[in-house]
Amino acid sequence: MSTSADLSTASANSLARMLEPAEWAAAGIPLLRNPREIVSGLHSRHQPGPATAIVAVLDAEERLRASASFARRAAPADGWMFRNALLAQLRRVIPHDLRRRTPVRTAVLLYCRDGDARWTEEDGAWMWGLRDACTLHGLRCGAYITLTHDGWQVLGEGRGGRRPNVDSMPEPFATSESPVPLPRTGGAASEVLRRAAAR
Repeated sequence: MSTSADLSTASANSLARMLEPAEWAAAGIPLLRNPREIVSGLHSRHQPGPATAIVAVLDAEERLRASASFARRAAPADGWMFRNALLAQLRRVIPHDLRRRTPVRTAVLLYCRDGDARWTEEDGAWMWGLRDACTLHGLRCGAYITLTHDGWQVLGEGRGGRRPNVDSMPEPFATSESPVPLPRTGGAASEVLRRAAAR
C-alpha cells in the first residue's frame, strides 16, 4: 500500500528527471539549419494528433534517415518512461552508433500537444528522456520541438512558425531535394512512405 512518503519520493524522482529550459539551452544542443523543413516533413509523414511523439534521426547533412511516431501513454510525465519509449522506437528503426567515438547522427523529437508553446514540466520530461535515449543509442541529442494549435516551436531557441500546426493539413512531400535512400519509418508513416515511393 502506497504511503504519502512513497508518493512524495516518486514525485521528487519524477521532478529530477526533467530539464529546465536554461539547462537545455546550456547543453549545447546543435541548431537545425532549416527547422521548418524538418517540422513540415515529419508532419507530412506522420500526420500527428495531440499526445503524439515523433522521434527522427538525421544524418550530418540533416537528411532524414529514420523516424517513428507513437502515442504518449496516459500517465504522469516522467523522463525515465519517456526515455524508455524513445529508446524502444529508435531500436526499431535504426542501428545504434555506440561503437563510434563521436556521434555522427542526431535525433530530434517533435511532440504534438494541446496548450500553447510555453515550456511545461511535460516538455522538461521529454527533454530529459531524449537526451538520455540519445546517449544510450550513440546519437547526438538534437532539437526538441513542440507542435500545438498555435504552430511549432523549437524550445530553447526561440524559433518557430504558425504552420504546420495541430490543425493544418499536411504539406505535399518535397520533390526538389536530391534523392536519398528512403528513411526507415515506424508507426503510422509506413504506408504513407510506401505510397510516396511508388509515385
